[in-house]
Amino acid sequence: MHTTLEILTHPLLDPVRHGFFTRRGGASSGLFAGLNCGFGSSDQGEIVAINRARVAEAMGVAPAALLTVHQTHSAEVAVVTDAAQLPEIGKTRADAIVTDQPGIAIAVLTADCQPILLADPQAGVIGAVHAGWKGALAGVIEAALGAMADLGARRIRAVIGPTISQRAYEVSPEFMDEFLSDDPGHHRFFAGGPNGRPMFDLPSYGLMRLREAGTDAEWIGRCTYTDPERFFSYRRSTHLHEVDYGRLISVIRL
Repeated sequence: MHTTLEILTHPLLDPVRHGFFTRRGGASSGLFAGLNCGFGSSDQGEIVAINRARVAEAMGVAPAALLTVHQTHSAEVAVVTDAAQLPEIGKTRADAIVTDQPGIAIAVLTADCQPILLADPQAGVIGAVHAGWKGALAGVIEAALGAMADLGARRIRAVIGPTISQRAYEVSPEFMDEFLSDDPGHHRFFAGGPNGRPMFDLPSYGLMRLREAGTDAEWIGRCTYTDPERFFSYRRSTHLHEVDYGRLISVIRL
């Protein structure tokens, strides 16, 4: 394992092997300095491949067995039940992956959105979800839990990894209206901000969706926006007028 990688874990997912990787310990430089795992960024592809190989090594799998999907902020789920699917998964348009296959590491990429890792250790079923506000509102969390149940999961535990916190997430009144039209009770996830605009609590919203679906869930309590040493942040890079940003990776395997 590359000695400088920093991997955050949570006891709720034990004994399943998992990690929310920070940006530390990667080969990228400049805006992407550290462990940028996003081929969708303008970083050099071969450098991203090196970073992902380090992650695969840390998780004890071959680089080809570290699976991500083409994320689109949807509620689509990719289900992996056969190793023959591996070459195609990377092109699949989805925002969650679930599997019951040992030796495969499933992962999502984020830069403020919620990475959610899911596990039913007894049933041997795991999931990884990319849940930004749009995907969460569209039902990606419930879709992933449903796909896991279809594979035999019964008692699923969930951990939300590093994501943007409420104090850093100013949104528009129209954004808030979209949530309130879905459910007026969602007003509890908004607070008044310093600029007179609403501040949205994304991880609390994610926890609510997970717990209402019957899942034991926790947030790791780390904010991507306010910790530039550890995390990439789309919103922070936008505020700094940077041309691009790195992607963090969150991984789980049986």
